[in-house]
Amino acid sequence: MLSRVADSVLWMARYVERAENLARFIDVTLNLQIDLPHAGGEQWAPLISATGDQKAFKERHGEIATDRNVIDFLTFDRENPSSIISVLRAARENARSIRETISSETWEQLNAFYHFVRDADPDEVRRSPGEFFHAVKNHSHLFNGVTDGTMSHGEGWHFLNVGRRLERADKTSRILDVKYFTLLPHVSDVGGPVDDLQWSAVLRSVSGFEMFRKRYHLITVERVVDFLILDRQFPRAIQHCLIQANASLHKISGSSTGGFVNLAEQRLGRLQSDLAYRDVRSIIDQGLHEFVDSLQTQLNQVGDAITETFFDPLPTA
Repeated sequence: MLSRVADSVLWMARYVERAENLARFIDVTLNLQIDLPHAGGEQWAPLISATGDQKAFKERHGEIATDRNVIDFLTFDRENPSSIISVLRAARENARSIRETISSETWEQLNAFYHFVRDADPDEVRRSPGEFFHAVKNHSHLFNGVTDGTMSHGEGWHFLNVGRRLERADKTSRILDVKYFTLLPHVSDVGGPVDDLQWSAVLRSVSGFEMFRKRYHLITVERVVDFLILDRQFPRAIQHCLIQANASLHKISGSSTGGFVNLAEQRLGRLQSDLAYRDVRSIIDQGLHEFVDSLQTQLNQVGDAITETFFDPLPTA
């Protein structure tokens, strides 16, 4: 497969996953606003922190984060490269350039997804935001189902799977970090009803609340961290995502999963192994924010290694 094509497949998947996760962040914050109406902008500002767009948001909207300006900025702002409309436009352009590689059903679903968001009336979305963001998540689910069901699971699909899983791992880590580091209003709320509501919201933001409750009866920081970072079976847990991405990397190169033949496999394998031998107490003792910050750095390094290994042009003599 041409490196240009592989690069486009991977980023198409990452951008669609990014759009879904933005919708998840916004939707769960809307629900928190109903449960904790006194919190005001305290519930919305962390979303800007999670996407790393504080500077751009401040330039457009000032210091105060409200439901209206955060939703507009993260959903419909075409000048914000991290907004839902912008990442879907980028995903669609990547897909357009590789029409011969992806299935026609994949293209049609992504095209429909883009047009659904592009044609949405922001005023109507503000009146009924939950319905809109639920539809965004469903469009992403349809995209993933169509790609898995209509594309041969060869090189192209494995690049797509690597992109999807790495993006998902990154966003799960970000929502954990936002909750633990910035979302809780007061130290006195730790372990109280507000804390429980917010950890429940974190689990719902990754569609993990029901699966979590099937395993645990009570919500605690340690249990949520264990479930969302170290669980091997829940599809949005970081460890599960890394296992799946690592398996696809080895399928692409044809190498054994027990070793590595390139920098990307080495970095991802090392990160997966580190999580495999972690326990939740070591994460908490290190500091969840510090652990997640290091994890995000390593995920970025894996992404850089994938680019260097598969996409960068070979140096000329």
